[in-house]
Amino acid sequence: MRSRTLAASALALVAIGISGGALTAARRNDKVERIDFHTVVTTTTPAYDARVAPASDATIREFIIPITHDTIEISKGVKYEGWTFGGTVPGPVLRVREGDLVRVKVVNESPMPHSIDFHAARIPANVAYRMLLPRDTISFEFTARDPGAFMVHCGTPPITVHIMQGMYFTIIVDPKGGWGTKADKEFVLVQSEFYTTQDSAAKTHHPDIAAAMSKNASYVVFNGRAGQYRDNPLKVDIGDRVRIFVMNAGPSFRSDFHIVGAVFDRVYPDGNTRNVLERVQTVSIPAGGGAVFEALFEQGGSGEGLYPFVTHSFADAEKGAVGIIQVGAPKNASMAH
Repeated sequence: MRSRTLAASALALVAIGISGGALTAARRNDKVERIDFHTVVTTTTPAYDARVAPASDATIREFIIPITHDTIEISKGVKYEGWTFGGTVPGPVLRVREGDLVRVKVVNESPMPHSIDFHAARIPANVAYRMLLPRDTISFEFTARDPGAFMVHCGTPPITVHIMQGMYFTIIVDPKGGWGTKADKEFVLVQSEFYTTQDSAAKTHHPDIAAAMSKNASYVVFNGRAGQYRDNPLKVDIGDRVRIFVMNAGPSFRSDFHIVGAVFDRVYPDGNTRNVLERVQTVSIPAGGGAVFEALFEQGGSGEGLYPFVTHSFADAEKGAVGIIQVGAPKNASMAH
């Protein structure tokens, strides 16, 4: 599978005056950022790269997003044919700032109809979210007016099936004035469900639509793969303020996000900085929703050590929605699991 490191991806982001529409912007001295997710692809080995780079100083952002069908790994050794944005599940993280003009081009390179739905966009659905046949494309633009961590997903019926197959990703819209604090590390975590049945002869896994409609999930995961951050923890330093953008793709379950051994210093439900919560233990995120969490890993408090993060709906955590934040370099850097 194609992959780029976070650093390599960042080097490819900014381009000036790249399209007819951008020429007008260039005359206004606006900076245009263009990312083609055919070539800038999130690293998924040994784990999906949950790190998030800061937004650039561009004010016009252009994204080319391919729709493909790709073999993915949803648990250790469990291969599955996913339906993807940008070749991975979840798809790529888009990061913009409040007030930015966002231009989107979606290319359906799969063998069946799909579509796209931006929860962050105030735009008529018939303009931007129509069905794309194979080899079809659509282009549209919107102004990012609302800060937060928003879901993007396929909206083609049956929507449950398209989402359970992996068609979702996050767009982060940073507030104009920032989040009110300075984060040392930032991550994105997307909770979602897979519903599968196994062909015992071929040892392959296929979608189980009946299980999806009865909400009997085979796996509940963060960033597309069960338990991947137990073996590959999110690493931070002692004293770090850590900001985590959590989006719940569903298609059906809520996420009760919690870090064992820590209390959230600040939480922004849906990313609205006016509604900041302080000193919070667990926050529920509905399917299709998002929230922004901050935790401070200070010496003498939640300092050096291992901190599991979970959905506190433990029947779901037991199906894979669990990981570890590693603070510093603890002597016993492993946990029974």
